[in-house]
Amino acid sequence: MYAIIRTGGKQYKVSTGDIVKIEKIAGEEGSSVVFSEVLAKDDVVGTPLVSGASVKATIVKQAKADKVIVFKKKRRQNYRRKNGHRQNITIVKIAEIA
Repeated sequence: MYAIIRTGGKQYKVSTGDIVKIEKIAGEEGSSVVFSEVLAKDDVVGTPLVSGASVKATIVKQAKADKVIVFKKKRRQNYRRKNGHRQNITIVKIAEIA
């Protein structure tokens, strides 16, 4: 059994027991969250959402993703800029698809 959920402007295909890294959501480690925006569940595709479907998950950890290097350069202009960025993420474990 699987479901496709939408959170943080992205879509994730999840099944029971999966550990997923998503955009940061509010909550403490160990607390449970419910994703009500279910786009598809097994063979049922919503228009745009599946009515009555939800996915329950537990927050495992609040963390930061790997660093992404942003490098800008204009040739022959002596212009170079280097920045780094680490996005805040939440790691969740899918408990139940209802």
